[in-house]
Amino acid sequence: MSFDFFIPCPRGLEAVLAAELAEIASRHLNGAPFTAGAQVPGGVHFRGGWAAGLAANLHSRIASRVLLKIAHRPYRSEQDIYDLALEQRWEQWFSAQETLRVDVTAIKSPLRSLEFTTLRVKDAICDRLRDVSGERPNIDTSAPDVRVFAFLTATDCTLYLDTSGEPLFKRGWRLDKGAAPLRENLAAGILRLTGWTAGTPLYDPMCGSGTFLAEAAQVALNIAPGAERRFGFENLKQYDAKTWQALKAAALDAKHAARASRADLQIFGSDISGDMLVKARANFERAGLASVSLKQVDARGMTAPSSEPGILVANPPYGERIEVRGRNARGELRETGRESRDEDSFHRAQEEAPDSEFFKLLGDALKQRFTGWHAFILTSDRKLPGQLRLRESTKTPLFNGALECRLFRFDLIAGSVRQRPANDTPAA
Repeated sequence: MSFDFFIPCPRGLEAVLAAELAEIASRHLNGAPFTAGAQVPGGVHFRGGWAAGLAANLHSRIASRVLLKIAHRPYRSEQDIYDLALEQRWEQWFSAQETLRVDVTAIKSPLRSLEFTTLRVKDAICDRLRDVSGERPNIDTSAPDVRVFAFLTATDCTLYLDTSGEPLFKRGWRLDKGAAPLRENLAAGILRLTGWTAGTPLYDPMCGSGTFLAEAAQVALNIAPGAERRFGFENLKQYDAKTWQALKAAALDAKHAARASRADLQIFGSDISGDMLVKARANFERAGLASVSLKQVDARGMTAPSSEPGILVANPPYGERIEVRGRNARGELRETGRESRDEDSFHRAQEEAPDSEFFKLLGDALKQRFTGWHAFILTSDRKLPGQLRLRESTKTPLFNGALECRLFRFDLIAGSVRQRPANDTPAA
């Protein structure tokens, strides 16, 4: 039996998610049905059996969730949406003994209140289960057994049953985070956009808690991102338990083999903050990764970690984040645990974000010590190339949550890196 699925992802990663899903199908489905669907802003559609949905949950590094389509119909009012939800045979999927959460999202919906619409969907599901079993499920908004999503356009309502549970970027290994942490699935998508492949040197000079590095190491070691976590489909009546056990056993075998591996991954990280490196090492240990090289280095003084050119990827700090990571606006070391008493200095640090001196010196380090490398830098500041005094070769729009960013690529080829005039800023 085949189902329609929708897989949301960070905006800007739809194409690489579609490519990843095709790879998952070819590697893990053994000929089971899988049909790629349309890419839409914020996600990808596909059609397949239970095995396809389970494998996507287990192996996708870029997906946010895997949603199973239950129903779709035009609507004009909240009552229409209630009627659509009431008609569905929810009892085939879960009972009144499971706790429930309902979420509604909308684009250009004419309805006045999404909160009221959410209430109507919840009421319809509870009324349906009460009619067939005599009981209504309890609502749990923090850790529900079952999640139902309703998506509204200007004219249509689609109901989905969530098969993931906790968002898929929650791999289960990252407990220690830094300021403004990068979500794991966005980091994984960026790695795909860089074209990095296992065996190619990878360096993050501002690695923080190690998200880019951990995601890359798991790719290199063939560790499934969902190998050690639970999923929402395990609470559903109809999921294929036999197929799931086989998929999970294979993933755990691969992870155990990775733990015993002594391969040189050519994955390197550094950070100015020793505290962040402690967090990164703890995260790597929980993720089963032991072959990632970490050093405490100021990014302005960084040098290439390998003789072979590779990929440099970074999500640099800005403004106050530079101060949090151990530097003030002038690039001077701060004493840990002390706050500046100079309010004028504090305000200047904010006004001058991004820190022009910091990024000028960072750009100098890239030009002088990373010849032959390709650098990819994620930022919400479109003036970053001018700050670095480098000319980007490409810029890819991405969203880090609701924050619109650009992934700038700089090809650091000897003799071809040209300085950008101070007043020459990139287009949007």
